[in-house]
Amino acid sequence: MSTEAEPKLRDGVARDPRETTIAWGDPTIGLKQMPHLDGIDLLQKIADGEIPGAPIGAHIGMELTEVERGKVTFTCRPDESHYNPIGTVHGGLVCTLLDSVLGCAAHSLLPAGMGYTSIDINVSYLRHVTADSGPLVATGRVTKPGRRVTFAEGEVVDAAGKTVATATSSLLVFPLESA
Repeated sequence: MSTEAEPKLRDGVARDPRETTIAWGDPTIGLKQMPHLDGIDLLQKIADGEIPGAPIGAHIGMELTEVERGKVTFTCRPDESHYNPIGTVHGGLVCTLLDSVLGCAAHSLLPAGMGYTSIDINVSYLRHVTADSGPLVATGRVTKPGRRVTFAEGEVVDAAGKTVATATSSLLVFPLESA
């Protein structure tokens, strides 16, 4: 006999469904500004809430909190919805956080009408992350700017100040088609 308090079973495995709601701003607002704003101005407007951030940020709970030329910081509060099957935050969340800070650090140096994309990213995971680890703080810095390729490095630290992952990346710089 089943009661409402018991989790539903599927294939003999207990299910306790949970849910989250994700809301994001219109990404075309920022895209329309890219031909007219240099990278640091665009990123500062996102950090100030004048332009919506990238929708991926809403999915994983990351927020752009600091912007300097060649350096950016994001924060992220991991929760159970980010867990993998062994009860830790999936490494993909940490990688996405690092890819974002490295790319935005590169973008902070670009003139209006220019964009970037990751060529590669090398992530070193140093410790596991759980919902109790946060908030996470990710910082990315440009180590070598370039007209065609920019190089960046960064790290993610947990609420205790322990480094949970580091990364390096090379990013292709190119003119935007709409510019």
